[in-house]
Amino acid sequence: MKIQSQPLADRIPPARMSEIELVDACLAENRLAQKELYDRYKQAMFTLAYRVTGDFEQAADVLQEAFLKVFRHLGSFRRESTLGAWIKTILIRTAYSQIRTNKLFIEPLENTPAPEQMDWSVFSNAEYLEKAIMDLPTGYRTVFTLVEIEGYAHKEVAELMGISVGTSKSQLFYAKKRLRETLQAYGY
Repeated sequence: MKIQSQPLADRIPPARMSEIELVDACLAENRLAQKELYDRYKQAMFTLAYRVTGDFEQAADVLQEAFLKVFRHLGSFRRESTLGAWIKTILIRTAYSQIRTNKLFIEPLENTPAPEQMDWSVFSNAEYLEKAIMDLPTGYRTVFTLVEIEGYAHKEVAELMGISVGTSKSQLFYAKKRLRETLQAYGY
């Protein structure tokens, strides 16, 4: 019986690799593994990028920039958390950096216009809620998404966004208040 001399990462198809095997294969510059890593996480990360930025084009830019950072810094992945959580952290920081660069930072409630009047009857309940969330000011939407949808603690949000825990809590309070007002105004 002949022992195979190829590394394990070269013998397992990337689609069947565990997270750790996939990371190791990517670090060994296995292009199929790199494509698999991207394919495994792109949809969830794009959805998160869109929820944070509120713009499809900006979300696509954030996704691309975040994955460039992922591949550039994959060697620093300490495997203390899941790969998905690590990628999500990079994506959120990238999105928030881009938001700050574009001067779409946290806005006080009194400085933001009310959502535009439109015929909400064309939306299902889920679509309506998604539209209402996307109409929130950037800071409110980001904190709401991270805490209520992604499950982050206020301390984690504060660290990711470079704000205080109190600001995170305040942004969430006003996001919920704005959502409640919007939903009530349209009979939900």
